[in-house]
Amino acid sequence: MFKKLLESIIERTEGSLGALIMGLDGIAVEKVIGKAGNEANLDVAATEFTSLVRSAQRAGNDIGLGKLRELVISLDSAIVMMRLIGHEYFVVLALSPEGNLGRGRYELRKAELLLTKEFAL
Repeated sequence: MFKKLLESIIERTEGSLGALIMGLDGIAVEKVIGKAGNEANLDVAATEFTSLVRSAQRAGNDIGLGKLRELVISLDSAIVMMRLIGHEYFVVLALSPEGNLGRGRYELRKAELLLTKEFAL
């Protein structure tokens, strides 16, 4: 189920490099990465960005703005979007700089709604 969901996100979003479901422990639950994503070490990048997600979660709570919902990081060769699923997981979508950011955000929001049920404790 998870692999098909990630594949559909990639198919619907122009410029996708790959998509992953990650735990806050830095371990991928599932991943679908294209050739360009492999060349860019997308799985390693997603693991490294886990610490940014945890830091942003703490900052939002510490300053009273609430829980983190989404994080977007724009780099020279990729845009990485992360959408939280509950408290322990998040879905990642990486795009080329020319990729469709709006469509990617929309697809991650849809995935969040579907995956929240699956990851409910």
